[in-house]
Amino acid sequence: MKLIGALAAALALCGRHGTLIAAGSIFVGLAVPPLAAAFRPHLGEAIVLMLTLAFLRVDPDELRRHWTQPRLIAAATIWTMFIVPAVLGSLFLAFNLQQRIPGLYFMLLLQMSAPGLMSSPALAALLGLDVALTLATLIAATAVTPFTASLFTHVFLGTALASPLEFGFRLFLIIAGCALAAAVIRLIAGRSFIEAQREAIDGLSVIAMSMFAIAAMEGVLDHIRADPMLVIKLTALAFLLALGLIAVTAIVFRRAGQARAFAIGLIAGNRNVGLMLAATGFVIPDIAWLYFALAQFPIYLLPHLLKPLARRLSANR
Repeated sequence: MKLIGALAAALALCGRHGTLIAAGSIFVGLAVPPLAAAFRPHLGEAIVLMLTLAFLRVDPDELRRHWTQPRLIAAATIWTMFIVPAVLGSLFLAFNLQQRIPGLYFMLLLQMSAPGLMSSPALAALLGLDVALTLATLIAATAVTPFTASLFTHVFLGTALASPLEFGFRLFLIIAGCALAAAVIRLIAGRSFIEAQREAIDGLSVIAMSMFAIAAMEGVLDHIRADPMLVIKLTALAFLLALGLIAVTAIVFRRAGQARAFAIGLIAGNRNVGLMLAATGFVIPDIAWLYFALAQFPIYLLPHLLKPLARRLSANR
């Protein structure tokens, strides 16, 4: 029993310092390449675990209470899952990326078609933003992902994916399977037990996130040594897209209030690319993998960099 108590306490500690630990794991992956190589074959399991734990943290009754702003939630979902992918896809075509850098084009299309991070509600809580709005928007966006991702990969990638319908079906199976697993766990364990273990569940999520971040760094150090300018350019692109989408989204939704607009911006700017990769079976070009790895830097570091701004906006609402 003492061992179980110590383990629960350790998991709770991880949960309380989640973003810091997850951010540090990126640099662990860079500093210890053998560890990143060992974790990479388990990326799929890490993604499934993160999704399941995220759904487990969502109390259905609580979610229904959060559905208090249906128009704003619908507008945020349409913006993030329809308008942004359509605009960015057209922009990538205008720059002829599909001919110049097809591997990067492929990865960017997957990124823009992905929903927000499943950790977005926890991030919103950390930054003092509207958790209810973030949670409801994220669930709505994730629910439409199999359909919107199939649509945009068909429009912009065509035959680059074996079958857009099969791709959408795989996404549906992953999302629905994780949601069902969480529902079964909640039914067996009971609501009160799940509520009592929230910090421990967050700790498990942090471990899964850290495994994911470490695995994503596999091969990045070799690329830094071989072509540092390419790494710098792709990292800059990842930060530019993330910050650009956060800023533009915040401007579009400014009438909803600065703090709420910023919360929606975080969902639009930080996408769950790992979910999309899981649906492809992780069969992607080398440069696509490199960009995917470097895109983890804004995902894991921006929460710390933007915390002062978020707190200021929240104080003024």
